[in-house]
Amino acid sequence: MGWLKDPSGDNHPKVGFTYRIMRRFSRSLMSVWFRELDIVDNENIPPEGGLMFIAWHPSGLIDPMLMHASLPGRLSILAKHTLFKIPVLGKLIRSSGALPIERAKDSSDKEQSRKNNQKLLAKVGNEIASGGRLLLFPEGATHTGSSVKRARSGAARIMLQAIRTSKELGTPIPRIIPVGLHYSNSQKFRERAAVILERPMELPDIPEDQEMDKQWIEQVTESIDSELNRASHSKTSWEERHLIWKARSVVYAERIKQTGGKMKKPSYSESVIGARRMRAGWEFVSKEEPDKTESLVTKSIEHFDEIESLGLSPFDVAAKPKKPSFLGYFKAISIWIWSAAWMLGLVTWSAVIGNVPPYQGNYAVMWYLKKGKISAPIQGTMKVMSAIIMFPIWWITVSLLMTWLLLSPSSPVFLLLNMHWLLAKLTMLSPVLVFLIFLVWWPISGKMHLKLYSKLVQSWRMLKRWQRWRDKTLDWNLLQQRQQKIGSELISLGNSLVLPGDAEWVEPKTGNDDNLSVRYRN
Repeated sequence: MGWLKDPSGDNHPKVGFTYRIMRRFSRSLMSVWFRELDIVDNENIPPEGGLMFIAWHPSGLIDPMLMHASLPGRLSILAKHTLFKIPVLGKLIRSSGALPIERAKDSSDKEQSRKNNQKLLAKVGNEIASGGRLLLFPEGATHTGSSVKRARSGAARIMLQAIRTSKELGTPIPRIIPVGLHYSNSQKFRERAAVILERPMELPDIPEDQEMDKQWIEQVTESIDSELNRASHSKTSWEERHLIWKARSVVYAERIKQTGGKMKKPSYSESVIGARRMRAGWEFVSKEEPDKTESLVTKSIEHFDEIESLGLSPFDVAAKPKKPSFLGYFKAISIWIWSAAWMLGLVTWSAVIGNVPPYQGNYAVMWYLKKGKISAPIQGTMKVMSAIIMFPIWWITVSLLMTWLLLSPSSPVFLLLNMHWLLAKLTMLSPVLVFLIFLVWWPISGKMHLKLYSKLVQSWRMLKRWQRWRDKTLDWNLLQQRQQKIGSELISLGNSLVLPGDAEWVEPKTGNDDNLSVRYRN
């Protein structure tokens, strides 16, 4: 995946050296945290004018770090002021473009807090009017809900200030861009993520009479609320979201079968877009033909529950060949052995030395925090924070130790190396050079190990899949026929509708959900 390029030209604030360093850090961390990361629809970013990126906030510190890594240009990020008081983290987020905002519940002097925030919002509004970019989470707090929490009015207030100032300065009118954040599981290591950039919101004309500001702010806040729900595929429960996701998988697999294509898993961004189509069509048909969808929902839930109890996924059922050959099984074993063999070499031993101790320390911290029953988003935040602290400290420590072992006359390794004239040359290297080489090598070996480990896990899953396919105790014909019937019904429904991504699709007006733009084909 390639990161988006920063905008160029005098109309865009320059991206400073410190910001670039911090963003590179965010990108490195996110590329390690997620095994797959996609940024989609970047053509929706206007070439000129200030921007406000808005998103829901389901995953604590992961959300702003992912956005900081993914979005181009220099971002200002509003964060609660209490974070800036945390050692190390406070300096890191300030260097990353974060600005402190005081929530009333976090402040003892609420009146002073309100005045400070008014000044900050005015400052940020002026910055956006001059071409700056702001990242904002309008919900105001992270959460674990399946739907978006009610948006607060801060985003609309900032945009009103920005548009007014922009008109006074004669600069391009700033825009709001909703961003869909999608995770397979943001709290688990090496999962998948997608950042979907939606089209800019269409805002009503700002009032000439400032007495009408409140009404404009309320209207825009309501639109922001709707846009966040649409961008994040909001549903009333996680069960509904999971059902849509599994139904999307069935439709994808059945379409591949009908067209005679090769059965392979789609990218995560393709899956997210497929889920958007499924959600829009499902909600539309549920209103227009509730009897049809009710019976289909019942059959789908029963089928998904059964295959899940068997340790299978819809893809496992759809992708099963008629006669699983030993060749496919042998291929999966070969890939697994190849990955395992490489992992036993220098890469893995370096990764173990450089990364296992801080990883175990991070694990111990999380074990202790989970005993306190903290929420899932906070767990993800603390996991990242403790990793940011523990890994660099350990890399420095072990680099110093290795440098001493190689170059100190009192070291047993030094004595062994000097027993051979060629190896003895290693003991003559500069201590600073040796230290820097080790300091850089630990994270590099860790990344290489992760790639090998990812290949190992994928081949192991494929191996288990082939083992299940060769299990004759399962009634594969029944499972496949039932899933095929569900898939055919879903495809038939989808073919009768104009859905997101179709050539005839018309994006809903700002503030409207996708299902309001779905229509039957003529």
